[in-house]
Amino acid sequence: MKRIVILISGRGSNMQAVVQANIAQAKVVAVISNRADAAGLQWAAQRGLATEAICHQDYAGREAFDTALMARIDAYQPDLVLLAGFMRILTPEFCEHYAGRLINIHPSLLPAFPGLHTHQRALDSGCRVAGCTIHFVTAQLDCGPIIAQGVVPVVNGDTVDTLAQRVLRVEHELLPQVVADFVADNLVVEGNRVNNLSIVNEDGSVCLKN
Repeated sequence: MKRIVILISGRGSNMQAVVQANIAQAKVVAVISNRADAAGLQWAAQRGLATEAICHQDYAGREAFDTALMARIDAYQPDLVLLAGFMRILTPEFCEHYAGRLINIHPSLLPAFPGLHTHQRALDSGCRVAGCTIHFVTAQLDCGPIIAQGVVPVVNGDTVDTLAQRVLRVEHELLPQVVADFVADNLVVEGNRVNNLSIVNEDGSVCLKN
């Protein structure tokens, strides 16, 4: 059984998708937010999950906040820490502490549009497709090894909201699959590339999700 701590900052719809997937051999042991008013905390608590709020505004800086956050996460002895809409830039020390077991979902097709305002930037750039990326986290923002990507079309008349909703539906499908692959030890990092051993061609070669 793999123990999972999920970090959120808002309603936690991707957290909800993972919990509702009932992934075999996976147990969500806690949901933690940097905002006490995050709607996802109430949703998780109503389902019997341990919840905590560690407000970043209560700390002098990123380093102090991340140190406190690590202490609370480690109390649950997680095999995986999942960033599911966690809107904080993490320190290199935090990323190193959870290296190989820290996964993020980002609403763009990385390496395009790291950081914020991804959907507006995709529209402004005239992209014909957009999507989401799930990746292992490293100290460099949104640059860790890519595990999987989901693609949606950008259609005439799209707004930030309509595009975001289309991408979010794909996120809800893709993230539980990736968590299941992690739990099953099917993800192997080779350099900056992730092989998914659950997907194999007839000739025995690995077919990558990304």
